[in-house]
Amino acid sequence: MSKKLAVYLGFFLIGFSSLTAQKIDRKKVVQRHNVVNTKADTLSTLTVGNGKFAYTVDITGMQSFPEYYKNGVSLGTQSEWGWNSFPNIKNYKFEETLKAYDFNNEGRKAMYSVQLKEPERNKGAVEYFRVNKHRLQLGNIGIELLKKDSQKAKISDLTNINQKIDLWTGIITSEFSLDGIPVKVWTASFQNSDKIGIKIESDLIAQSRLKVFARYPSPTGQFLDDAAFYGNENDHTTRIVSSQSTQGIIHHQLQSADYYTRFYFTEGKLREAGKHYFVFEPSSKNKKIELSVEFSAKNPKSGKTLFADAEKESASGWESFWKSGAAVDFEGSTDPRAHELERRIVLSEYLTKVQCGGSNPPQETGLTFNSWYGKPHTEMHWWHGVHYALWGRPEILEKQLEYYFRTFEKAKKLAERQGYKGVRWIKMSDNDGNESPSSVAAFLIWEQPHIIYMTELLYRDKQDKKVLEKYKDLIFATAEFMADYAHYDQDKNRYNLGKGVIPAQEVFPAKDTYNPTYEVAYWDWALKVAQQWKERLGQPRDKKWDEVIAKLAPLPVQDSVYLSTESAKDSFTFPKWMTDHPAVLGALGMVPESPKLDKKIMKNTLDIVWERWNWEHTWGWDFPMTAMNAARLGLPNKALDALFMNIQTNTYLKNGHNFQDKRLRIYLPGNGGVLTAVAMMLEGWDSSKGEFPGFPKDGSWKIKAEGFKKMP
Repeated sequence: MSKKLAVYLGFFLIGFSSLTAQKIDRKKVVQRHNVVNTKADTLSTLTVGNGKFAYTVDITGMQSFPEYYKNGVSLGTQSEWGWNSFPNIKNYKFEETLKAYDFNNEGRKAMYSVQLKEPERNKGAVEYFRVNKHRLQLGNIGIELLKKDSQKAKISDLTNINQKIDLWTGIITSEFSLDGIPVKVWTASFQNSDKIGIKIESDLIAQSRLKVFARYPSPTGQFLDDAAFYGNENDHTTRIVSSQSTQGIIHHQLQSADYYTRFYFTEGKLREAGKHYFVFEPSSKNKKIELSVEFSAKNPKSGKTLFADAEKESASGWESFWKSGAAVDFEGSTDPRAHELERRIVLSEYLTKVQCGGSNPPQETGLTFNSWYGKPHTEMHWWHGVHYALWGRPEILEKQLEYYFRTFEKAKKLAERQGYKGVRWIKMSDNDGNESPSSVAAFLIWEQPHIIYMTELLYRDKQDKKVLEKYKDLIFATAEFMADYAHYDQDKNRYNLGKGVIPAQEVFPAKDTYNPTYEVAYWDWALKVAQQWKERLGQPRDKKWDEVIAKLAPLPVQDSVYLSTESAKDSFTFPKWMTDHPAVLGALGMVPESPKLDKKIMKNTLDIVWERWNWEHTWGWDFPMTAMNAARLGLPNKALDALFMNIQTNTYLKNGHNFQDKRLRIYLPGNGGVLTAVAMMLEGWDSSKGEFPGFPKDGSWKIKAEGFKKMP
C-alpha cells in the first residue's frame, strides 16, 4: 500500500468512525421515557393499538374500572370502522339544516349547514345530523376481581401497584396485589387486526377469584363518550353466538350498527353474567391464563391466537417503527428543558402512531374517547399529519389521505351547493364525508389548502412523478375552488377572502370578516404550488389562478403590525380579538416566507402577540405554531420559550398526552404540533441556513439528529 493511499484510508476511517459514533442509540432514547405508574391516576392511563384501533387501560393493564376513570383519560376501545346512528324517527332531511347567505351582495344564494335555533323542526334536524353518525366505544374488557368475602374488589382495594409500558415493544406490564395476593398482567395490541392479547398470572385464578369480563356500554349521543355509559339498556342487544372451552363469540347489535367480539383463551368458559355483561371464567387448574380479544364489523375468521402472538407482533411492529424515519437525542444538553422536550417527543411519536395512523384524519381525541361525537376535523389534519412526512414516515400520512378520495364527490357537491367550482373540503364529518351542521365549521376555509401542503410534502420526499399523477385531481379541484372563492373587489382591483369567512382564530363573525392574515398567506402559497404541479406535469398554468395570485389582497398591516384580519383594525386592543388561536403567526411558520410578507413587520407582530395575548384562552397547537414563527424569524430562544410556555393548555401529562381542560383531557393536535415544530427547528426549512436553526448556539444543547426532512 502506498503511503499516500494509507493516509487517505486513514482519513476515511476517521471520518467513518466519527459518523458511526454520532449514530443514535434509538432504543436507549425511546426506553428512557417508558412510563411507570405506581398509583391509580385517572390522567395516567396507557394505550396499546395500531393506528386504526386502540385500547386504553387502567392500572390493572385492562379496563377493569371504567367508571372510576371516566373523567380522566378514559378507558376507550375504539376503531376506524365503529360508527352508529340513532334512528331518524322524525325523518329529518339534511336540507333542513341549510341557510342561504350572500355575504358580498353579489346575488349569490350560498347554502350553509348551520346550527339553526328555530323553527323547532330545523333545530331538531341540526341536532340529529350533528350527533349522527357517532363513533362507538366498542366495549370494556377488564378483570373482575373478588375479595376474600366474595365481594367485587374496588380499585381502592388494590395495593403494590407497579405498571410500566415498554415503548420500544408497545407492551404494558402491570403488577398489583389483592388481599396480599400478587397479580401480573401483560397487555399488547396486534398490529394488523383490531385485537389485543392478554396474559395474567396469579393464585387468584386457581381460587376462582379472577375472571375477565366484557361489558358493552351504550353510545351517549353526547359531545363526549367516555366508554362508561350503561343506560338505555333496552336500545341495544348482546348475545353469545358460540361458547366453547377455548373460544367464544359475542354479537352486539345497536341501532344501525352491529359487530362481533371473538375471544380465544386458555381453558375456560364464556358465559352471560348480566345484561350486556359477560365473563370468561378460566379453569381453576391453572395460575396463568392467556387470551386474545378481537373486535370486528364481521364475524372474524382469524385463526386461534393468544398473548404470545400479540407479543411477537407488537414487538416486531414497534421496533420497525422506531427504526424507521427520524430520531433525535438530546442527552448531554445542559438546558434543563432538554430531557422534558425529548420526553414529549418520544411519547408524542408513540401516541400519534397508536391513535392517528389509519386511513382517515383522526378525531382530536384519537381512538380514546369521543370529542365532537367522534368526528374528524379536516382543519386539524395539518397538525395530525404533517409531522409524519417531516419525520421521514410519509407512508403514514399517505394512508390518511385516502379520506380525500373517498369524500371527493361530497366535497364537490358542497362547493356546487354554494355556487363555487371545484371541491370545498368538509370541515367536520364522519369518515364518509357526511357534513355536520356547525355555525363555525361551515365558514372555516383554512382546511382547504391542507391537501396541497400535505401532498407537496409527499412529492418532496422522493420527487416521484407517481405522486403527482395520484393526487393531481385532488389538487387541481382544490385550487379551482380556492380561486373561485376569492371575491373580486372592483373598487380596489383585488381579490379578497371574505366576507363570509371565519378564520382559524374562530372568534371573528363570518358576516363581517375578510382577509385574515394567515389565510391570505396560505391561499397565496397553495395556489402557487398548485401551479407548480401543473408545470411538473407538463400542463399549462391556469390563467384564473395566476390572476388571483397576482391580485390577491395584501397581508393587512396597521402601525407596522399584521392584523389578525383586515376587518379588525382593533386586533390588538379589543380583548376578545386576543383570545383563541393567535393564527396571525401562522402566516410565517406554518406557511413559508413569501414576497407578500415583511419579516420586520412579522417580528413586531410576534412581539405584540407575545405581550398582549390572553394565553390562558389558547389551544395546544398554538405553542408549536408560535415556536415555528419565532424559529423562522431567527429567534431560537423564543421558539423554545414558546414550546415551554407555562399555560394549562400546554400541559403534557405523564403518559404524554396534551391536556387542555376537564372537557378535553387529551388533545392530539398538540402532540402532532410538538413533532412538527421540533422537526422544523432541527432540520430547518428551504431558506434556512446552518445546522439546527431553531435551537440556540450557546452550547446548552447537545443534539444528535438523523432522518429529518426540511419544511417548505
